[in-house]
Amino acid sequence: MPQGRIVKTVADLFYVQAGERIIPCKARGIFRKTGQTPLAGDRVICSEDANGEGRIEEILPRSNYLDRPAVANIDRLVLIVSTADPAPVPLLIDRMTALAFDREIQPVLVLNKTDLADADRLLAIYRTVPMPVLACCAATGEGVEALRATLSAPGISVLSGNSGVGKSSLLNRVDPALGLATGAISKKLGRGRHTTRHVELFAVGEGYVADTPGFSSLDMERTGQWIYKENLIFAFPEFLPYAGQCRFADCHHVGEKGCAVAQAAAAGAVSPSRLASYAALYKEADAIPDWQRKK
Repeated sequence: MPQGRIVKTVADLFYVQAGERIIPCKARGIFRKTGQTPLAGDRVICSEDANGEGRIEEILPRSNYLDRPAVANIDRLVLIVSTADPAPVPLLIDRMTALAFDREIQPVLVLNKTDLADADRLLAIYRTVPMPVLACCAATGEGVEALRATLSAPGISVLSGNSGVGKSSLLNRVDPALGLATGAISKKLGRGRHTTRHVELFAVGEGYVADTPGFSSLDMERTGQWIYKENLIFAFPEFLPYAGQCRFADCHHVGEKGCAVAQAAAAGAVSPSRLASYAALYKEADAIPDWQRKK
């Protein structure tokens, strides 16, 4: 039976790329009974009948997934922000990168519009975070080759970027065909509407890019994409070398006396802005009721 990757989902129809072929497939009914839903990015085993109609027989184990956008086996979460117009909001950046680290996805921060304002302030904040940070400009072409190399690498990249950050212009610079394709989808489906049942992966070099309508303002609470408070420190990996040096073993790093992470922030070893974001996210996570935690 053919084995491949789901590269497009539309309602209950799944398009599986198996070698050079794309096989439209339905999912077996048993997946509904077991609570499984095939996602774009899934590696699957499918069958075909005499008419060439396919059926997904098995979903192979995932390395990770996101609920919204509904994508599995993600290698990179590429967060595009602008240095100005609109102004960047570090808490929103840190929320998204924390989600990526929590799901074992490599975040990539793209700082666009360097022609309007330089990226020095943001580079200073994120210099200690173990992730690529690219300074780019769709207008001048700065950083476009580095972004193209990132998206062309083997694996799946999921793009995120709020309205006005210049994502479409940047994508058109990286790959005109990709920009036209994602623009057509956005226009047809309506960006910002409930479009999570449509996800498509576009080939770029040896990689795939998922640019899904509605992912520009991910609401973790509404979609259930929590980071629990006991896991949050691991979503800020640059804090980890200091977290074990706190005066108290049960330090939560939110203002306790003798907190080594706070001392590292005061000394400039980690970003005070990042520590403030951590504290804000910890407060949110601490308020999650037990009944709302996923089992």
